[in-house]
Amino acid sequence: MQGLGREIVLGVGGGIAAYKSCDLLRRLLDLDFKVTVVPTPSSLNFVGAATWEALSGRRVTTEVFQSVEEVRHVSLAKQADFLIIAPATADLIARIAAGRADDLLTNVVLAAKVPTLIVPAMHPQMWSNAATLENVAKLKERGYIVLDPEVGALTSGDIGQGRFPSTPNIISAFKALIGEREDLKGRKILVTAGGTREPIDPVRFIGNRSSGKQGYAVASAAYSRGADVTVISANVHLSDIPGVEIIKVETAADMHQVLEKYFPSTDILVMSAAVADARPSQGSDGKIKKKDFTSIELTENPDLLASIAAAKKGQVIIAFAAETKLDTEGAKEKLVRKSADILYLNDVSGGDIFNSEMTHGQIITREGKVIEVAETTKDTLAHQLLSEALHKLG
Repeated sequence: MQGLGREIVLGVGGGIAAYKSCDLLRRLLDLDFKVTVVPTPSSLNFVGAATWEALSGRRVTTEVFQSVEEVRHVSLAKQADFLIIAPATADLIARIAAGRADDLLTNVVLAAKVPTLIVPAMHPQMWSNAATLENVAKLKERGYIVLDPEVGALTSGDIGQGRFPSTPNIISAFKALIGEREDLKGRKILVTAGGTREPIDPVRFIGNRSSGKQGYAVASAAYSRGADVTVISANVHLSDIPGVEIIKVETAADMHQVLEKYFPSTDILVMSAAVADARPSQGSDGKIKKKDFTSIELTENPDLLASIAAAKKGQVIIAFAAETKLDTEGAKEKLVRKSADILYLNDVSGGDIFNSEMTHGQIITREGKVIEVAETTKDTLAHQLLSEALHKLG
């Protein structure tokens, strides 16, 4: 899904879930939408205007009598292509249902005639209260899309329906609202993520610093664009992505086995996992005592990328190369040698990029095209890589 610069007004209600809308805002920006945040005055108790301005790159106002000369409630309503209110508290839902206009956001809601998604979040007893249910029914009758809150643990310590939905679920509901074309619909995407571990004994292993964040970003981006996504997850400590199949593995051999099973039916393979180059020649069922732990004899692991690529039948393969010095020519040679179609080369010197939300490097294609990637989010890179792969699929 690509926003193509279309405008969204993101309304933020005064609930603790307001902080989760920071992630929603970032995802919308990654999808190339332009977003103006309009918080209610009470929501600023949770997330300040400076935060919204820094994240959106746009000025934030909350009251009708700010920037009066702009007639801001009207100008924002005219500018908007879509309206998202997340979170929507019981009070905010009631005010919208009643047609009140007592702050900038509710004025914009009354003035705007655009597709609107409302994302409630509140305590379960407030959500199930007859007044709230009646107000939600009114909004639905008027054509608003109201996304039911999820069931889960809440700030109060209670468990029930009222939890702010996950960002991928909000994005999916938003796509359904605006009828956005899903350019990866019907495609199967297989992603490897994280870092494999090769056991030395029950408490020690050979591993690496990969967090899996880039692989999970690719998986989330592919799912948001309609793909059927499977992740082979090696020792990743991230939340599962709703709608995405997660297969957890530990070693390179485990990952290889799953790759061989799933690759034949895959359209795009994204090999973002950091696979250990070697494993101990002999493992130990018991912990090796310190006095006996003098050396480790290693055996080279199979090259998973080259092995899987040898069985390629029309699939597009995206490879990754983490180096401590960018070597574009060397990366081009590796891309050809491994039979990949696209390679992302990044500089991880000094531990840079590992476990970070940001990345920078080069996208290199089999045709020799080099795309410089300045400092950007891993989510944005994920969409760039998928778009390149989709182009190769035709």
